[in-house]
Amino acid sequence: MIRTRTILLSFAALVVSGVTLNAQLKLNGAGATFPYVIYSKWFDVYSKMVNVQFNYQSIGSGGGIKQTIEGTVDFGATDGPMSNDQLKEVKDKQGSDVLHIPTVMGAVVVTYNLPAAGKDLRLTPDVLAGIFLGQITKWNDSKIAAINPGKGLPDQSIIVVHRSDGSGTTNIFTDYLKKVNKTWAVNVGAGTSVNWPAGLGGKGNEGVAGIVKQTEGAIGYVELAYAVKNNLAYALIQNKAGEYVEATFESVSAAAAGAIKNMPEDLRVSITNPEGKDSYPISGFTWLLVYQNMKDKEKARAIVGFLKWAMTDGQSYAKDLYYAPLPKEVVKLCETKINSIAVK
Repeated sequence: MIRTRTILLSFAALVVSGVTLNAQLKLNGAGATFPYVIYSKWFDVYSKMVNVQFNYQSIGSGGGIKQTIEGTVDFGATDGPMSNDQLKEVKDKQGSDVLHIPTVMGAVVVTYNLPAAGKDLRLTPDVLAGIFLGQITKWNDSKIAAINPGKGLPDQSIIVVHRSDGSGTTNIFTDYLKKVNKTWAVNVGAGTSVNWPAGLGGKGNEGVAGIVKQTEGAIGYVELAYAVKNNLAYALIQNKAGEYVEATFESVSAAAAGAIKNMPEDLRVSITNPEGKDSYPISGFTWLLVYQNMKDKEKARAIVGFLKWAMTDGQSYAKDLYYAPLPKEVVKLCETKINSIAVK
C-alpha cells in the first residue's frame, strides 16, 4: 500500500513539473517524394535515438511549399527552391523567414521500359526534349537510332510519362530541358508544374515509376532510387561536354562542383547542365524548408538537433540509398544556417 502511494505521488510530481511519462514530441512535415527514401531512413533511425516522432507526408514539392506557406507543417521539403514571392508570402502569413537547408543531392534519371533495347540507351538533350515535346513518337526514329547503333529499337510508339502533381523532380527535369532546348524554353519552361505537351501523368516518383514498369514502350523521369528499386533501365544522358554519362554518386558530385564555388547565401541553386566531362546533367539538391523563427521553441530545438545530425552522421546513409552526400563545403554553409534558427 505504501509502495503504491509512493508511485502515485511520484507520477503526480512529474505531472506538476510539466513532464509527461513516455511523451514523444511529434514533428509534422510534408513535401518532396524525391528524397523520401532517405528521409524515411533518417526519421526512423533518429527517432530511436531521440524522443522525437516524425510524421512526413510524401505529397510532392508543390504540396510541401504550399503547406509551409500556410503554416500547417513544422517543416516542408522541396527539390525546387521557393520563389522570392513565395518566401515573401510565408513571411507575411507566418511572421518568419524560411531557410532552405540542402540535405543530399540526387539524380533525376530518364527511365524506360523497352526490353528489346536493353540497358544503357543513349539520349542527347535534343532527342530527350523531342520525345517529351511529343515530336519524336517512335522508338525506331532515326534520331534515336543514330546515337544508338546496334540497339534493338522496335517500331513501337513511345509512351511519355510525367508527374501529375506539383513536383521538385519535375522542376529539376524541366530546368534542365529549358537550358538545353530553345523550343522547350519558349513553349513549356520550367517549374514544379508545367503544361505538358504529351504523355500520361503519375502521382509522385512512385507513380511515374509504376506506370513505366507496367507499360512497355514507356519513358519517364524519376529520382535514381526509384528506378533502382523498381529494377528499371535508365538512359545515359549526353552532358554539356558531349559525354554520355550514367547517374552515379561521382557524376552527381561532379555536377555540384561548379555550383559550390558560387553558392548563393540563401543556398538556393541549380546544378543542371553543368560544365565538366564527368558531370551528370540532370542533378539537383533537395532542401528541407525550415522556419527561422518557430512559434514552438521545443519543436525548434528538436528540428535543430535533427538537422545537425543529418549534416553529420545522417550523410553516411546517402550512398546506400542512391543519393550523393553533401560536399563538406555545403555542410559548413548549412551549419551556419541551422545555427541561425531561434530556439530560445
